[in-house]
Amino acid sequence: MSINIKKEEIDLAYGVVKQFCHNTPVLSSLSINIIAGCELFFKCENFQKIGAFKMRGAAYALSKLTANEKQNGVITHSSGNHAQAVALAAKLQGIKAEIVMPRTAPRVKVKGVESYGGKITFCEPTISARQETVDQIKSRTKATFIPPYDHKDIITGQATCAKELLEEKPEIEVLICPVGGGGLLSGTILASDFYGNKTKVYAGEPEEVDDAYRSIKSGKIEKNKTTNTIADGLKTDLGELNFSIIKDGVEKILLVNEAEIKSVMRLIWERMKIIIEPSCAVPLAAILRNKELFKNKKVGVILTGGNVDLDKFFKTI
Repeated sequence: MSINIKKEEIDLAYGVVKQFCHNTPVLSSLSINIIAGCELFFKCENFQKIGAFKMRGAAYALSKLTANEKQNGVITHSSGNHAQAVALAAKLQGIKAEIVMPRTAPRVKVKGVESYGGKITFCEPTISARQETVDQIKSRTKATFIPPYDHKDIITGQATCAKELLEEKPEIEVLICPVGGGGLLSGTILASDFYGNKTKVYAGEPEEVDDAYRSIKSGKIEKNKTTNTIADGLKTDLGELNFSIIKDGVEKILLVNEAEIKSVMRLIWERMKIIIEPSCAVPLAAILRNKELFKNKKVGVILTGGNVDLDKFFKTI
């Protein structure tokens, strides 16, 4: 399965996305630059509406629905950020939203969905349970399913993040983001082709959920063997449409361990004074593990989100 998305489509998507999303700031940190040995430009999607880049794809995908589809509402499954994005995008566009979430979803993300008016149905924390629950609700409501990442409109919407970054900082030589299902990474690859200047794209991935890394190695989509990572947003398997872009467009997928993810979360919290979630720390962790790859380069880093379960955090202090 392959996909063809043109520059004009991303430009059109951006016209929609900017009505519902922030053009998030690009920050830098001299102290982190020194540690990393390169010049870093952090695209702060943790400041995005719903606290994550997912708002971009959801806002665009919902805008493309027909009047009849909007009348029947939408449904999705997600552990958190896509769930919140669909709930808020639906609210802003006057659409009903059914959200299927695993019972283990971070409480902060559950609260977010509730605050945006999404109707939550909980399920067991497996991909099969998510899909079965979605299918049951769809058969009753006729709602349109909005995939978290494996969808042309989602990919096109997510591409607007790197588009903004590259247009603000055209000197960027390398882009890096995390990879879970691959919506952001595939969109970033497209944006680098259309708006970059021979910009290379890398991705970071936790060792515990390394399906994208293994998929690039084998040339076919591999499945995660475990989901034992603090980076809850990256537990999903790679999407087919996403892989069709990623397999030829990414320079390399770089693995990091759990200790490195936690260390980088702390580094960014302490040095930049901003909150990021674990998935968000993966790209910088990959840079710090592979300093020679990025030495003296100008590197764009997408900070994907900032939804941290502070109830758990404050129980430990």
